[in-house]
Amino acid sequence: MYPMVAMQAFSWADAAGFAALAMAVVGIVAFGVLGFVRIRTAKIKAGQEDDLRQLVRRYQHLAESTVDAQQRAASDISEMRSRTASIEQILRTVE
Repeated sequence: MYPMVAMQAFSWADAAGFAALAMAVVGIVAFGVLGFVRIRTAKIKAGQEDDLRQLVRRYQHLAESTVDAQQRAASDISEMRSRTASIEQILRTVE
């Protein structure tokens, strides 16, 4: 069948060394994952801040254009009132 493989006994020093190596590898991987998460979080936060800045710019532009439209509408209404007053004056003189 299968040849008999002689098993070697591990000493306590070998087991401790292997455990220390395994813990070091786990620690390095954990720090790598932590660094990746921090970088990714920073990128997401920066993207959200950029989106917010863009939204604020769009709002400011909309507010400015709304103020301009309101001023034009007020000017047009004022002109229409003066024309209406002129027409009323002409109609009163005709009667």
